[in-house]
Amino acid sequence: MNKIIYWMPRILSILFILFLAMFSLDVFEEGQTWQQMAIGLFMHNIPVFVLAVVLWISWKREIVGGIAFILAGLLYVAMIFYSGMREGFEWYMLSWPMTIAGPAFLIGGLFLWGWRQRKAGK
Repeated sequence: MNKIIYWMPRILSILFILFLAMFSLDVFEEGQTWQQMAIGLFMHNIPVFVLAVVLWISWKREIVGGIAFILAGLLYVAMIFYSGMREGFEWYMLSWPMTIAGPAFLIGGLFLWGWRQRKAGK
């Protein structure tokens, strides 16, 4: 069980980061220069780069991953609600936090669970 608790947040983090990176592929459109696409790709992948650094740090310091992934999920939920209040809230916007923030909360919780078990010496 300890190996599962150790590896599960790390594997899910990699899959989650790849999932977020997939959304950046919409920058490839006809009529744009390669510089515009490169800048767009970089801008879309800033959260991916940040979460990759967090994962790298969290590989040995699970508390960092637990806190950072939960904060990333909360930040996304706050951004959705802020955007909804500013531009008008639609019912379908409720599914967005489930798709992005839900896995972030799960990964953060698994990192915290692993950290707590390791701290307890189990």
